[in-house]
Amino acid sequence: MWLRRCGTARKGGTVRVGVVGLRRGLQLAVWCRRLGIEVAAVCDIVAERRAAGREAFPRAFVAARWEELLEQPLDAVVLAHDFDAHAPPAVAFLERGVHVLSETAACVDAAEGRELIAAAERSRATYSFAENYVAHPHVRLLRQAADAGELGRISLIEADYLHGMAPSAVQELTGDPAHWRGRIAATAYCTHTLSPVLALTGAWPVEVTAFPVDLAEARGAVVMAVRLSSGALALTRHGFLQGEPDSHWSWVSVRGTRALAESVRAPGDRAWSVRVRTEAWAASDGRPHEVERTPPALVLEGEGAAVARGEEGTALILRAFRETVELGTEPLVGVRQAVAASLVGTAGAESLRNGSRPVPLPDFSGGEVPARGDVERSGGAYAPCAGPSPGAQCPP
Repeated sequence: MWLRRCGTARKGGTVRVGVVGLRRGLQLAVWCRRLGIEVAAVCDIVAERRAAGREAFPRAFVAARWEELLEQPLDAVVLAHDFDAHAPPAVAFLERGVHVLSETAACVDAAEGRELIAAAERSRATYSFAENYVAHPHVRLLRQAADAGELGRISLIEADYLHGMAPSAVQELTGDPAHWRGRIAATAYCTHTLSPVLALTGAWPVEVTAFPVDLAEARGAVVMAVRLSSGALALTRHGFLQGEPDSHWSWVSVRGTRALAESVRAPGDRAWSVRVRTEAWAASDGRPHEVERTPPALVLEGEGAAVARGEEGTALILRAFRETVELGTEPLVGVRQAVAASLVGTAGAESLRNGSRPVPLPDFSGGEVPARGDVERSGGAYAPCAGPSPGAQCPP
C-alpha cells in the first residue's frame, strides 16, 4: 500500500453501493451483502444478467447503463463491467462524490490514467482498486516475510497468472473480437501479477520488455521483464499455459539478498503455503534452513466458518473498501498504484509490437514514498516469523 490522503469518511448508516457489470459483479454484490453493505443498485447491458441481479436483490434499482446510477443516492459504486471500460465511469462517479471500487484494468492508456488520478485526488470520495490478488493467502505470507526483513533487499520477484485450458476453450474465450477478451492485448490482463509485485516490493514500474512465449501462438501467453524503481527485476507470466497453479491460478516467488520465499508448487490447498529457504551463510547457526508456512484460516467477524481460500482476497478487498467509505481509512490499493500496474500491460503491448524492445513507463508515483503494505489490515496478522534470523534488517 502506498500512502496517500484519505477521503472524507461517511457518517452513520449502512453503506449503499451500486454494482456495474453483473457477471463478476454479481459475485461481488453477494459479498457486499455478506459484509453488511447494502446493494442499492445493479446494472448490466445484458438483459439476462439484469434479471439475475433483480432476482438476487429485489429491492435494488436496476439499470441497463452505468450513467443511470449517477442520479441514484449511492455512497459507493463497484465497477465490474468490461475490462477496458472502467476509467470513464470511475471519473464520473468520483466527480459526484461517490467512492469507487474498480476491477482491473484501471485505465487503458496514460491519458486515461492521468485523468483518473486527477479526478480521484480532487474528489471528496476515494478510489480503490479491486485487485484481490494482493490479499490472497500466499501473497500475505510473502508480504509478512518481506516486511519482517527476513528476505533482505528484494532482488528478483516472479509472478504467474496462468490458465491450463484446452486450446478450443481458449479460442472460445478470446476469439470473439466483439468481446473484451478478444480485443485486449495479450499483455493487458497483467494486474494479477503486477499488483502483488508492487505491493511486495513497495516499488514502481520503470521499464517493461515483453516476449511472446510461443511464436506459433503469440497471443496465448506472454512473459514481461519489468525493471522496478528499487532496482529489482520482476518477471511476470500470464495467459494460457499448462500447469496452472491451484492457488487461484497464481504463483509468486521472491528472492532477496538473505533468503528466498515462494508459494509452493503443489496440488490442492498446499498451493497456498509458502516455502522459505535461508542458506547457511545467512543463518545464525551456520546451517541452511527451509520451512513451509501454511496461512491460517480467515474467519470474518460474526461468522463461524472460514472463508474459502480462493475467496479470501475478495473478502478482504471488499472489507477494506467498506472501511474506507465508513471510516476514511486508506485504500488497500489506491489510484496511483492501480494506474501504474495497469499501464505495464499497455507498455508491454507496445514492446511486443516493436520486437520486444524495452519501453519506459511514465512516472505516476507523484513523489510518494512507497511503504510495503498493511499486513494486519489485509488479513495477515500472523504470528511472528519463524526462522534462523527473524526480524533481520535489510542491508542497504
